[in-house]
Amino acid sequence: MTCVAIGCAGLAPAKDEAQEKTGPIALVLHGGAGMVTRDALDPEQEKQIRAGLAAALDAGYAVLEQGGSAMDAITKAITTLEDDPHFNSGRGAVFTYEGRNELDASIMDGATQRAGAVAGLTRIRNPILLARAVMERSRHVMLAGDGAEQFAKAQGFEFVSPDYFRVEGRWQEYQRAKASQDAQASLADDPPSYMGTVGAVALDREGHLAAGTSTGGMVLKRWGRIGDSPIIGAGTWADADCAVSSTGWGEFFIRLNVAHDICARKRYGGASLSVAADAVIQQALPAFGGNGGVIALDVDGKVKASFNTSSMYRAFIDGEGQRAVMVFPDE
Repeated sequence: MTCVAIGCAGLAPAKDEAQEKTGPIALVLHGGAGMVTRDALDPEQEKQIRAGLAAALDAGYAVLEQGGSAMDAITKAITTLEDDPHFNSGRGAVFTYEGRNELDASIMDGATQRAGAVAGLTRIRNPILLARAVMERSRHVMLAGDGAEQFAKAQGFEFVSPDYFRVEGRWQEYQRAKASQDAQASLADDPPSYMGTVGAVALDREGHLAAGTSTGGMVLKRWGRIGDSPIIGAGTWADADCAVSSTGWGEFFIRLNVAHDICARKRYGGASLSVAADAVIQQALPAFGGNGGVIALDVDGKVKASFNTSSMYRAFIDGEGQRAVMVFPDE
């Protein structure tokens, strides 16, 4: 793939420059929250999912170890996940009711609180790169559909065939879901059977935080539906003290402004990162009927993953260098 911007050069500063930066570094990522149980997940598929999480974690963390920015670290981690067909983003995205793949993403720099987002993409291999381009190369925050892809063309982005995103397992999942639901399925009150998104939050040696999220959305979504992933404050948030990426039933994350609410509880209410995340995900979200989860990181390198679903694919290396790759609640 041709590199088209955004941290493509200069990820690793000179050795002496990296050594001058002495603050803690940390990276947390997720591959989506959903209803899969331990018994239902094929052992080989679980192995591949864990390997994909580990590969993305290693790729992003290497950027931080070399003195790179939090923005570059999350970009690297998320593009790695977007290219992995085991996750619902980029290649491997779920299908809409009409049998298409429509991709959304957002990114936010906590140091400046600049942000970029894209929605309804069909031909951009790595949506997170285009979201970052919107932030860095335009006066806007969110671009959607044909307009977003026109912007991508003007910026020299590589376009792929829509067939690139098709993964046979996802197609079969779509066929089963469509066969069991009628035309009004997307208005049902029952939680969707499959949700997924990828995201990352990072802390660099300068003490700067960043967050990003990328998704293929919800199985059988219709009418140009857009969830929380590209919405700043709902799916993604980063400021000077706190960074969050969300995954779950997006309509509820939008209504509750989940990502920002967690950081606001920390900033204005004095709650710890852990308490703030659990208050939103374990209490406020289910009280409204929503489900899903978040990953969160603070400026001290403390990490938190909170979810109220059967599983959430997640991994981290915290500010003390502790590392974990996890799927189920008891890990």
